Amino acid sequence: MLQPFYILKKEMFKKINLIPGFILIFFIAVGCQISKSKMLVTRSYKSNALSGEMMRFSFDSSVLSSFYKTYPVSDSIKKEVNEFYRRRYNHTAWFKQGNLIQAVPAFYNQLLNYTLDFEDSSLNNVHLDSLIKFIQTDEQKFYSQTSNYQQLELLLTTSYFAYAKKVYGGFIKNPSNHDWFIPRKVRNYQILLDSLVSDNNNGKTIEPLNEYYFRLSKKLRIYRNIQKNGGFPVIVPIRQLKNGELDSTLLLVKQYLFLSGDLKENEHTLLFTDALTTAIKNFQKRMGISENGVLDINTLAQLNISVEVRIKQMLVNMERLRWMPEEMESNYLLINIPDFKLNIVENNKKIWSMDVVVGKVVTQTNIFKGSLSRIVLNPYWVIPTSIIQNEIVPQIISDTSYLIKNNMEVLLGNKIVNPAAINWEDYIVNSPYTIRQKPGITNALGKIKFLFPNSYSIYLHDTPVKGVFAESKRDFSHGCIRVAEPKKLALYLLRNNTAWSFKKLENTLETDIETGIRVSPSIPVYIVYFTSWVDNSEQLNFRNDLYNLDKKILIEFFGEQPR
Repeated sequence: MLQPFYILKKEMFKKINLIPGFILIFFIAVGCQISKSKMLVTRSYKSNALSGEMMRFSFDSSVLSSFYKTYPVSDSIKKEVNEFYRRRYNHTAWFKQGNLIQAVPAFYNQLLNYTLDFEDSSLNNVHLDSLIKFIQTDEQKFYSQTSNYQQLELLLTTSYFAYAKKVYGGFIKNPSNHDWFIPRKVRNYQILLDSLVSDNNNGKTIEPLNEYYFRLSKKLRIYRNIQKNGGFPVIVPIRQLKNGELDSTLLLVKQYLFLSGDLKENEHTLLFTDALTTAIKNFQKRMGISENGVLDINTLAQLNISVEVRIKQMLVNMERLRWMPEEMESNYLLINIPDFKLNIVENNKKIWSMDVVVGKVVTQTNIFKGSLSRIVLNPYWVIPTSIIQNEIVPQIISDTSYLIKNNMEVLLGNKIVNPAAINWEDYIVNSPYTIRQKPGITNALGKIKFLFPNSYSIYLHDTPVKGVFAESKRDFSHGCIRVAEPKKLALYLLRNNTAWSFKKLENTLETDIETGIRVSPSIPVYIVYFTSWVDNSEQLNFRNDLYNLDKKILIEFFGEQPR
């Protein structure tokens, strides 16, 4: 979470402590030049006359109307502000008994952090900065005019709602336009501001975003600092390098890996050391490529992605994290498409993961949330209509024994029919027949499938083709997700079902009898798309943009495609 506040001078983030009681310290950004921020002091206001004046401060319609004329805001912000003060009976929120509350520096710090993290000055407000500077430098003169503290109060409130709508609500208001169909809870900004300015809050920032967002935001600040200091070095080796070899290129490799945190000490030698091998393996793991400890072509390609591109990648995924629930269930399955991994989360901690195969670019796996409620052993594969028309029927026409060779049968309704009696030439475009593959070791779904009802006909399943899991890039399916360890997953899901032991599962799988098992309670399944995230060991991960979905968001963010 963001700390209470910071001084920004020559150092980027140097923490200072809040001193309760008579002294409240916080920094002031004048205009849009955050780099020129100065620390000023606000004293408590104990004058009875001043307190009485503050108690008389109210927001009737004329005050609000006058404010909106001077400081225009959108209709949606007006609506939020009017509702906020209506519910407060027009009492102030940021001033109490003649004092600025501790929520002021806490929120102001959020604004400054946002501007730094995102390099977005759209929420900067020179009027807000000016009034805060005014109250810091000459409080008596500040309070001599009622309009000063009225304007400061309302500028803080309008700035909060603008900030909340943008940072908590997200830049992109309709994630479904970016193929994201995980529902998100509508956030109530009124309640959030109530909590921030409440008497019991003591200036604690309240942000309705999940922990993964804050993890990534911390790494973003580190990368901003790397960018500020010249970025990562460009590495151009003339050959593949491995442990024990000498090459001048390794100086730049070591510099990069020291900056990225993979190499603990930046020793300036030309030797490919054991420490460098370990660092490269760690880097490769974070990039999702083969962990061989060798400076090969794939590793070099990742090393030469600029810090600017990485920052944009992080910003895109922070936006996606705004679309995720603030808090997820304690137990769930999470499949990250670009990572080709299924993660099993129990009591809010990842306990293990397995490799998966996801949809090809032309048959992409959908991004959504489901609820896994059923396991099928020895499943039939009811072949989708698109596959029947595009793949199966042409095969049948070419080879009349195709269905027999692939253990398939044809149905009309619920009745099995003789495929030899069908003129398949008539059904190249449209067919009334259903084709399914019978259970067995050659079944495309393998021996187990996992169902979580959804409108995309997506499910998890075994596969008879195990070799695909040896590939680092595993996008081979028609959209469904193949899992590397289906039996292990089934046993985990049935761990509390006394009717299903390991032996019974094994015995059933030795048959070709389709058997359904109810999973109770059902478990949430999140199918997500993150190309950058921070894992539980605080490692910053990057993956390639498999479906070019990052690019779509970048265009909307920056108005240009990434380099």
